[in-house]
Amino acid sequence: MVLAQLGGSISRALQQMGNATVIDEKVLNECLNEITRALLQSDVQFKLVRDMQTNIKKIVNLDDLAAGHNKRRIIQQAIFNELCSILDPGKPSFVPKKGKPSVIMFVGLQGSGKTTTCTKYAFHYQKKGWKPALVCADTFRAGAFDQLKQNATKAKIPFYGSYMESDPVKIAVEGVDRFKQENCDLIIVDTSGRHKQEASLFEEMRQVSEATKPDLVIFVMDSSIGQAAFDQAQAFKQSVSVGAVIITKMDGHAKGGGALSAVAATKSPVIFIGTGEHMDEFEVFDVKPFVSRLLGMGDWSGFMDKIHEVVPMDQQPELLQKLSEGHFTLRIMYEQFQNILKMGPIGQVFSMLPGFSSELMPKGREKESQAKIKRYMTMMDSMTNEELDSSNPKIMNDSRIMRIARGAGRPLRDVMEMLEEYKRLAKIWGKMKGLKVPKKGQMSALSQTMNAQHMSKVLPPQMLKQIGGMGGLQNLMKQMGSSKDMMGMFGGGDK
Repeated sequence: MVLAQLGGSISRALQQMGNATVIDEKVLNECLNEITRALLQSDVQFKLVRDMQTNIKKIVNLDDLAAGHNKRRIIQQAIFNELCSILDPGKPSFVPKKGKPSVIMFVGLQGSGKTTTCTKYAFHYQKKGWKPALVCADTFRAGAFDQLKQNATKAKIPFYGSYMESDPVKIAVEGVDRFKQENCDLIIVDTSGRHKQEASLFEEMRQVSEATKPDLVIFVMDSSIGQAAFDQAQAFKQSVSVGAVIITKMDGHAKGGGALSAVAATKSPVIFIGTGEHMDEFEVFDVKPFVSRLLGMGDWSGFMDKIHEVVPMDQQPELLQKLSEGHFTLRIMYEQFQNILKMGPIGQVFSMLPGFSSELMPKGREKESQAKIKRYMTMMDSMTNEELDSSNPKIMNDSRIMRIARGAGRPLRDVMEMLEEYKRLAKIWGKMKGLKVPKKGQMSALSQTMNAQHMSKVLPPQMLKQIGGMGGLQNLMKQMGSSKDMMGMFGGGDK
């Protein structure tokens, strides 16, 4: 993912500071210089970087800090806050409401991924219970309606457009009226783009906007354009009242900080980021969890939301009960693999876990991990109920292993590897024994049941140290499920 390199560089700078015996001016300057270099290389505007460094130095005055203060924590907190302020315009965008028709208009240059993003946006809300519809008011680009039609059909979303009509305003008005009559509560209008900012593009946008009176105008921007983003976003905002931004192609370009910072500078909040071509490679952009993941500190609330999304409510108490008993079978492993695959791109999910740097899961490795999970599941499909439900690894003798390998059409070593993975997960699961299970009706407290004592046994020592030891972990547990504020992740550590 874009910015993985930036996140890795900042994480390393913080880690090096964490390894220093004494935090003095030299250590602080080295840390800030490393972060500054990383931000500039990622195309973040020079003025923003310079202001950030100045602000951190004002906050972290080492001479004024008493001996009892945790200097590492104060520095990390200041860096976290400043990165958040770069990306946060300080105002929320319009949020559609179920049952009430909302018109959302998409604008942007040609090639920014606008049409695909329209469908991703519709699909995101469709999964959450909205009734979206798509209107193609792009009559400039040949094939625009075909692309939208194909995407919408695949996602089972109603659409409207015309091969004959050349007036985008007429199509937009007809489409919006039709879908309002059909009680759609999220009507998305895709407008024309151009290769560059042209007067005709802005005039057309103004006309469509005046005719459809959108509740929200979303500016779609390609992450690879870097510092040119500032001028582009401003030009669009002067023509139509841009209320939010979606940044696309965050999966392929080495830079991207310019797009994020320049858009933030125009005071339009980023609401989603596109992280790939597939429908599910689309993330809600929330500043604090995003910065937290960028620094390798994870996003527990996002991870828990994913779990609630994919694990049916009726299965959650049963899963927690098994978790508290330390009872782990191959069938449970199979079910959890199914849930992981439903959660979306595996690297995106793993980056929500503290201590997991996005650099550790490059794009190629991500597909490899997903393929391995599917391979394991194929082998488990060749097992008997007795084998799947037994928590005794000794049941798997040589003849059973050979039978499974033949049934799945896989070599013996693959079955052995899958069983080793089962033993490893069973060992971790066993450490969760004795976990407090919430009563029925308290499932929103799922994340809170994972108390710090149990989590400290499960997390690798290096990860525990990065979170900030037991103190940091206890703070982290308070954040899970109840708050989006990730500041608790910077707790603990040495003075």
